Amino acid sequence: MFVTTLLTNPATPCLEAAGVEALRNAWGGGDANWLAPDVAAEFAMQHLPSNRWQVWEDMQGLGIDLVVQPLDGRRKKMLLADMDSTMIEQECIDELADEAGVGSRVKDITARAMNGELGFDGALRERVGLLKGLPVEVIEKVLAERITLTPGGKELIATMKADGGYAALVSGGFTAFTASVAARLGFDEHRANTLLTTDGKLTGIAADPILGREAKVSALKQITARLGLSAADVLAVGDGANDLGMLELAGAGVALHAKPSVAAQCDIRINHGDLTALLYIQGYSHDEFRGV
Repeated sequence: MFVTTLLTNPATPCLEAAGVEALRNAWGGGDANWLAPDVAAEFAMQHLPSNRWQVWEDMQGLGIDLVVQPLDGRRKKMLLADMDSTMIEQECIDELADEAGVGSRVKDITARAMNGELGFDGALRERVGLLKGLPVEVIEKVLAERITLTPGGKELIATMKADGGYAALVSGGFTAFTASVAARLGFDEHRANTLLTTDGKLTGIAADPILGREAKVSALKQITARLGLSAADVLAVGDGANDLGMLELAGAGVALHAKPSVAAQCDIRINHGDLTALLYIQGYSHDEFRGV
């Protein structure tokens, strides 16, 4: 059995019953179940539709995300999440770079690295090098003035944890940011790179080893082994090329507002919904949300 979920941005809901019913009839699905009025609906079906990506493309033009996945086991026991441009709406290193007066140079490198055009480790070291001499207190300033949480994050984590789930934040960014974001959102643990400092200023060096693509895969394996879970129990979410390893290994890998080259390699692509989409695709209704 498979389940089709249609969802849209809760801030601008545009999901119409007629469209849901038309697709359900075309795909021979069961009765539609509305998870949230005008925002998310689902229906079960026996077979995987051969034209699902064409329909997905059509739905994108309407502001609707379409996810088709196996029905069994879709409610996961662990969340493994990227931070920058996923759980928060910014790239922390870009924000620091703006404060250091090298914003445009760093943003260009970030964009190319996240799209898979540059090796992550080298790109990170190059960008961190450009931050040399920046006062440490600028980190707190950026956290307070520039960093905003992606809508739906608190509900996602609170709801999964209320259902016995575990939440881990794994970032190619920095512990100075993940510590704050993890605490604000309720993550059980966080992992990231460490910015080295001396005399109250950044040295322009990140501590070894660099946490990149393989480190995120290792985190998935290590945490699931510790908890007695398997990769199939994991819902992973990210947006960049360094997330692809964990997205491919997880039972459900979600490309959230991802770079095109990343989204193209994932079966679950959320381009319109916020982080509550990760609850809807697991079959949670809005009435079940916690942390609202």
